[in-house]
Amino acid sequence: MELALIILLAVFLLIAVRQVGRFRFRIWQVMFVGAVAALITGQISLPDAARSVNIDVLVFLLGMFIVGEALSESGYLFTISQRLVSYCSNSWQFIFLFIFSMAFLSAFLMNDTLAIIGTPLALYLGRRLGVSIKMLLISLCFAITTGSVLSPIGNPQNLLIATEGGFTNPFGTFLLYLGIPTIISLVLLVFFIRVLFPEDMGKNICITEEIPLADPELARVLKISIGLITFCIILQVLLTLHPFGVVYSVPLPAIAIAGAAPVILLSRKRVEIIRKIDWPTLVFFISMFVLMGAVFTTGFFQAAVPAAAASSVLLLYSTSLLISQFISNVPFVALFNPLLQQAGMSVSATMALVAGSTLAGNLTILGAASNVIVIQNAERQGETITFMEFMRLGIPFSLVTGVIFVVWLSIF
Repeated sequence: MELALIILLAVFLLIAVRQVGRFRFRIWQVMFVGAVAALITGQISLPDAARSVNIDVLVFLLGMFIVGEALSESGYLFTISQRLVSYCSNSWQFIFLFIFSMAFLSAFLMNDTLAIIGTPLALYLGRRLGVSIKMLLISLCFAITTGSVLSPIGNPQNLLIATEGGFTNPFGTFLLYLGIPTIISLVLLVFFIRVLFPEDMGKNICITEEIPLADPELARVLKISIGLITFCIILQVLLTLHPFGVVYSVPLPAIAIAGAAPVILLSRKRVEIIRKIDWPTLVFFISMFVLMGAVFTTGFFQAAVPAAAASSVLLLYSTSLLISQFISNVPFVALFNPLLQQAGMSVSATMALVAGSTLAGNLTILGAASNVIVIQNAERQGETITFMEFMRLGIPFSLVTGVIFVVWLSIF
């Protein structure tokens, strides 16, 4: 077996157990050691490692981390949450609204963005309402992954597929093929959560007092940031319709930079905010790109995709879901989408690639980067989700949603 594959397997196992003897590891530390091992053992050269790092993704995450930290620091995030909770009288209603709100926002703000800003919200609401924080973190992970299926800008791999798939109306295509199974899956997610956390269902919840802003000045700056992000997203949506027959695009990094710029330029807390952002998660992404670059050179996973996958919804969905556990969904789509497009993939098969690579994030923690972002941010506040706790919901939920999506897409 190639040494790069052995390193990847070791990384996967260490992330699963997270502890060796008295030493407990964080996800970013394990991935970092794996990347260093790949470099030291010559599995990837330094120039190739540098080229494997996706700068666009890093810039996007950095910008959104700045916005997310400012939302938490200003207290604006928690003021918004008070309005959310005011519509609920018990925890059953609350979890339903929480899941659908996070899922809907994920479809248009991207799942990684919701992972960044949703984690402190989940921690705050869990502590304030007296419901399980673990339940809210798990709900957040599964809601933003499932919701992001719905839109071509719901996650990075969707955007790659939409831009390379030649769709004349990507938003309409995604909604037509994936809308109904996504909604059904979200309803089922609520019931799965209710079954797994019965002690938290039915509790009376109430927040009557108004939550004051911690920093009104920063909150005013954030309104500008949110307005710019919203404008850029709307512009992105409009431009994907190809007005005047010309293809335009708003780069993802530009959206994040537009959101972060007011905080950096106008806020007096800019240095404190930058210091507090989640730097370990950025290290995780850099390390992941380097390690995956080494794994790609082995050709192992390329050979693992059957030639018939391009014409089979079931085969493409299951292959996407399983391989994304090992090389993550964004690198998987970046590697395989051009090959599958050349093989004459149908629209239904393309949507199976979208669904399988995205819903891979519901099977294990490593299936989606957004899961890692949630856990990294939660661990900074003393909370976490273990590998087995995640899979306790991930395995049955993935089986059920897999049947739903495969059957629905096979109809087309």
